[in-house]
Amino acid sequence: MSLNKTLNKIPIWCIYIIGMFPFLIILYLLFNFKLGVDPLKTLEHQLGQWGLKFLILTLLITPIRSFFKINLIKYRRALGLLSFIYICLHLSTWIFLDLQFRWDEIVKAIVKKPFITIGMAGFLLMIPLALTSNNFAIRILKRNWKLLHKLIYLVVFLGALHYLLLVKSWPLEPIIYMCIVIFLLIIRLFPKIKILSNVKF
Repeated sequence: MSLNKTLNKIPIWCIYIIGMFPFLIILYLLFNFKLGVDPLKTLEHQLGQWGLKFLILTLLITPIRSFFKINLIKYRRALGLLSFIYICLHLSTWIFLDLQFRWDEIVKAIVKKPFITIGMAGFLLMIPLALTSNNFAIRILKRNWKLLHKLIYLVVFLGALHYLLLVKSWPLEPIIYMCIVIFLLIIRLFPKIKILSNVKF
């Protein structure tokens, strides 16, 4: 049996269950006081990081198919929705637990802090993508569905930029994420570059 046939036998619901494992681990660490000196910030940041990771995994599906002939397209929607779930949890932690509904501070932060402005823009762009990640929306929107979902490239760039600007010292992890995102965007926007010519989104 080929690798593709084996992988595609995995039910989609398994992806959702596996995808929620990081959240359960984070909660376990939180309730056992193992998230460091500022557990709330750590919770907030880790949820956001997992949201970005799932976004990147979503974009990697097509290059994996092109380079390695491994077809995981079946699971792309699940990965995208998992990303949206984690980003919602990330944003909810910031609004409800960190700033505790202090809407004046929330609005002020969105307006005056570029990394929050960028992050919020990325989240708002994700909403129509999540709402239309179903077969009904594909049938209704037809060709416009593909056009709408090209926003994913802007969303993932904004997410990586949000993370990069968030950490003042620029440690290795956000830089790696940004490099991966830029590489994926180059594949998408400049498909005729010689090295990447066989990759088509």
